[in-house]
Amino acid sequence: MPATKFETTFRRVLADGKHFGDVGQYEEIRGVLSFQIDPENEANSRITDVKLAPVNQDGFVEFESDVSLILPVDKTKVSGKLLLDVVNRGNRVGLPNFNRGTRPLIDENTPIDVEVDLGDGLLMEKGYVVVACGWQVDAPPFDALITMRGPEALNSDGTRLEGKVYMQLQSPEDTHNFLLSDKGHKAYEAADMYEPSALIEIRDMPDGPAEPMARDDWKFGRIDDAGNYHPDPGYVCSEKGFEKGRLYQAVYTAVGAPVIGLSFAALRDCVSWIKNGSPHLDSPVEGIDTAYAYGRSQTGRFLRTFAYNDFNLDEAGRETLDGFIANVAGGMRGEFNQRFGQNSKDRNNMMHQLFPFASIEQTDPETEDTGSLHGRLDGRGSNLKIMYTNTSAEYHRVDASLLHTDPDGRRDIHQGANTRVYHFAGTEHGIGVWPPTDNGFIVEGAERSQNIRSIIDYTPLLRACLINMDAWVTEGKEPPASAHPRIEEGTLVHPSSLQSAFSKIPGSNYPERHATPRRREFSPSDGNEHPNIIPPEIGKEFGGLVPAVNSDGNEIGGIIAPEIAVPVAAHTGWTLRHPDVGGDKQLLVFAGGTIPFSATQSQRLSAGDPRLSIEERYSSKDDYLGQVKEEAEELVESKYLLPEDVEVSVSLASRMWDWFTDSDS
Repeated sequence: MPATKFETTFRRVLADGKHFGDVGQYEEIRGVLSFQIDPENEANSRITDVKLAPVNQDGFVEFESDVSLILPVDKTKVSGKLLLDVVNRGNRVGLPNFNRGTRPLIDENTPIDVEVDLGDGLLMEKGYVVVACGWQVDAPPFDALITMRGPEALNSDGTRLEGKVYMQLQSPEDTHNFLLSDKGHKAYEAADMYEPSALIEIRDMPDGPAEPMARDDWKFGRIDDAGNYHPDPGYVCSEKGFEKGRLYQAVYTAVGAPVIGLSFAALRDCVSWIKNGSPHLDSPVEGIDTAYAYGRSQTGRFLRTFAYNDFNLDEAGRETLDGFIANVAGGMRGEFNQRFGQNSKDRNNMMHQLFPFASIEQTDPETEDTGSLHGRLDGRGSNLKIMYTNTSAEYHRVDASLLHTDPDGRRDIHQGANTRVYHFAGTEHGIGVWPPTDNGFIVEGAERSQNIRSIIDYTPLLRACLINMDAWVTEGKEPPASAHPRIEEGTLVHPSSLQSAFSKIPGSNYPERHATPRRREFSPSDGNEHPNIIPPEIGKEFGGLVPAVNSDGNEIGGIIAPEIAVPVAAHTGWTLRHPDVGGDKQLLVFAGGTIPFSATQSQRLSAGDPRLSIEERYSSKDDYLGQVKEEAEELVESKYLLPEDVEVSVSLASRMWDWFTDSDS
């Protein structure tokens, strides 16, 4: 069995010993799990370069992952259910999203035993075991992050691989330096600091025309604050400087290719170890027979890639996961199984892992390629249950709609029996920013937008998805039907058609145009996905569409949260970058906006806003909250909201009312 050893780093009781319902106290066991996999086993055949990895004396590939096990102190209270928290860049996402807990901002100074917030304890009260297993080898080397360590692929003579890397760099301020990675991750270092064919192209829109940056204007290395140059194969620098907001797309030859696809084996075999034990290593908790996974953003795309390659069978041929929720992944996969792949890369204009988008077989009319995201799963009759959940931000990135239309966006499609697609209307990629601000991280200059950021917290809708998933798997109860905007209903439209509605709303700042994903010919190699044409040849647009809106600016398709159904503002999945951070014609990626109604009729008339003011809509706060509660109860009837979250919705609405009716706010 692949799991061979678990070394405990620490063990502690969580939440100050709080008891969660009948289950009682919870504890965390943090340690390092060692693996060895057989590169000849069929379950590992689609791991890129696995046969180029060094092997031990028994012919197995070795690697290890950080693992956090959160489980009841009294093991008899374990429900038999496991949630695999597919960590995002080493950070937990399951507990913050399902338990509505906080997530610490981790840096090099964060201790490994940083507090774990169990939030309101939804998962704990239901007796879940929550497991986080490291899968990423290029995350920043911070002790508190949950990561993986694994081998490089090597040539037959033992030398390191070389290959091209294609990446996009952008800064919210003028700078002389870029790390050759995204979000502070480990960079692929340049093989030749003086590579003459290395290039940087500059764009002002992701799909706009390219302007070459003269090779003499940049080089590999760093420039310090005193203006001195330091050679460094992990950076590019320019004395002339890189301008804020502009998109710099670099191509260069890198050296050293870790076998990043081992990440799929790590998660698969961690779950299999807990469910089934191992001849070498007993399971840490008995009785786990059902396992779900949750991935958000990067790791939602990871799970889409997991499904596409069907990594769900372990080396013994057993299903590992019974279901998963891939949240805010849109229509993308990612470079998770690609030689020189960048796990953190998240722009649809920079990757070839797009088509097939949908869970059923389709043919791209432009390229004549045929495929299905679930083709391998369906081909062997897997019963894996899958939910894809997205926000308006993924629709305005113009790829989420491709989950449920044909590639040209001309007709709706229906999902297979084991798939659901849900749209959380009027929300942004994250779970909303509170208190209202135009700065997503409350940090000077970072993530600043032209509108107030989205304030809608969609976690109550997400929580219902997990409970519905569990009933689907364990009781055979069908979850609610897929809920998303549709072409045939007039609720899914071209982005330009929203211009007329938002042009009437003062200060809406609707984008002049959306950067639309296109067919891009990278010509990836069979077996390792490594592109042979970069920059790629650019082809025709895919038919990405966005949700239609009403005259208030709120969306009318998908699952509509009570706070949007009974509005005090328009809530969008888009907002433009602020001029202070440059690129003010570009969407601020992943961000949504809030466009408040006027508090009073006189304020509305003074502003020239055609939308009724708050005082014209509701006789009082009690009237408003009463309507919110009615909408929440209707969602409960439809199973899109849990009964215990009705009051959560009312509470979220109450704070919105107070903010937008307070003349001093």
